[in-house]
Amino acid sequence: MPKSKSLQAPGSFLALMLEKHNLNPFKLAKDIHLSQSAVRLIVLGKTRISVPVAFRLAKYFNTNPELWLLMQMEWDIAEAAGNKALMDIIKNISRAKKGGDGKKTAAKKAVPSKKPAALTGKRKRPAAK
Repeated sequence: MPKSKSLQAPGSFLALMLEKHNLNPFKLAKDIHLSQSAVRLIVLGKTRISVPVAFRLAKYFNTNPELWLLMQMEWDIAEAAGNKALMDIIKNISRAKKGGDGKKTAAKKAVPSKKPAALTGKRKRPAAK
């Protein structure tokens, strides 16, 4: 899947947000409690946006973490799709087959196990002396 024209790198989007809000990476880093280098690496596209960072950016820019994470995921998928070595490997992977002869099989019934006394609420009596 080639990168579409509407697909934007998360770091580029963050750079636009910084510009829109008249901020620099140092101010953002200080305000969201990240290192300046972490913010700069994201802006440069050298570091991915993690879940904790997505939550911080969402709070700061009044968005939601899904915006940042979906943007990162779409970017990652587009990059992976452009990786020829990976695509060559994927071509040789066969699909999973249904169990047995291809027919749906009934799930085996689980045999109930004896629960430890601590879970049943029953106490074992001390052995007689």
